[in-house]
Amino acid sequence: MLINFPERLKKDWNSPVYAFFEPVPNVGHEGGRRYHEFLCAAKGCQKKVQRYLDKKDAKSTSNMRKHAKLCWGADVVEAADRTKNAKEARDSVIKPLTKDGSIMAIFERVGKGKVTYSHRQHTKTETK
Repeated sequence: MLINFPERLKKDWNSPVYAFFEPVPNVGHEGGRRYHEFLCAAKGCQKKVQRYLDKKDAKSTSNMRKHAKLCWGADVVEAADRTKNAKEARDSVIKPLTKDGSIMAIFERVGKGKVTYSHRQHTKTETK
């Protein structure tokens, strides 16, 4: 069961990795345990990362970072890390990437044969 996320808790999340996920996560309950559920902001990606709040590493962003590197690319995550917070990362890295980028980013291979793609629409010239 998911409920709306309380806005007052959102102020503690400053890490740039939060920019790769929807700005308003959900709070859920499963088996008597509460969790925060973050939905990836990449176009077409429906990955949800859950962080259970009753664990010692409840504020860890490692799973979010791992998914962001797979979905967006390590270079984009590194660019976001150079910003000071999630808002700045979303404004200076994520928004421009979703609107513009190079065609080479679409065909880039990361790791052993895994194909990645850009999260932007092709221009008329690129579709010819």
